[in-house]
Amino acid sequence: MNTLSKQITLWLTAVVMVAACSSAISNPNSNSNSNQAAADPEPQLLRLDYQSSIDNARRQYFVYLPAGYQQNSTKKWPVMLFLHGNGERGNGLDELDYTLIHGPLYEAWVQKRDLPFIIVVPQLHMFQMGNVSYIANRSPADIPQRLTEGVPPRPAMFPSSQPIAPAEPVADMSKVPALLPDGWERAEQDLLAMLQTVQTTYKTDASRLYLTGISYGGFGCWYMASKHPQLFAAVAPVVGWGHPDLMPPIAEANIPLWVFAAGRDAAVNKNYFYPGIETLRQLGHDNFRFSMLEQAGHDAWRQIYAGDDLYNWLLQHTLPKQ
Repeated sequence: MNTLSKQITLWLTAVVMVAACSSAISNPNSNSNSNQAAADPEPQLLRLDYQSSIDNARRQYFVYLPAGYQQNSTKKWPVMLFLHGNGERGNGLDELDYTLIHGPLYEAWVQKRDLPFIIVVPQLHMFQMGNVSYIANRSPADIPQRLTEGVPPRPAMFPSSQPIAPAEPVADMSKVPALLPDGWERAEQDLLAMLQTVQTTYKTDASRLYLTGISYGGFGCWYMASKHPQLFAAVAPVVGWGHPDLMPPIAEANIPLWVFAAGRDAAVNKNYFYPGIETLRQLGHDNFRFSMLEQAGHDAWRQIYAGDDLYNWLLQHTLPKQ
């Protein structure tokens, strides 16, 4: 090969090498970019259809899949069932988004926090509650939106004129109803069916099924824990008390509990938390925590779910091996 031919060959080789390097940098399917995508996956918010056992109507519920779910084919994820409060009821279709306003799904989806749970969020039927003022006057503008960039500011806590004062003893709970009207107990079979669907469809850890809820949903937590004490690895009712009548199955199973109450709650009587918790103690339950947020109003859930303590506590618990 003469000198000119050698120079042309070297020049062509250099051009090919530069082109290959440029392609590796710009090609989104190159190994380096694939690794980056795998390290920075996006969570998903799904809407699953179901037929309600209450009225045979088609409805939907949310299932949140955390970041990393699609990329990790072997990991089993804990499941968190969240029961919303009275103000987020709806038809389970175009009104389902009201369940994004409060709770762990707000934290994970709207505030973009990396919560390592599959989160299941159903919507309770309206039943006879449509004329309640805070439901009748709500607007789609109240529903928080997930932003393309950044996160929206957190709303301010509810203003409260309630004084910070100690709870008062309640001598007799026999005439106090154990449940609120038209509560989550009416959706019991729907909830069980949703959990079964999620646990069989997705990569879930059967030993780590958690239950939490706010206000009406807190009452629902006590009911579901009492009726299905072997189902949940840990339960966290927030600003919803449990009636003493519900406690024997919970105590027998010794379900890990973290109960939250608000000292300045104008919606739920904080005095009623103590009889049920004392009943647990008398029945030998030794695996519960009780936190009274004396300075907080009914929306104490905002600071509870905005922190890390509850999520870390939940993840410490697994169902005992059968």
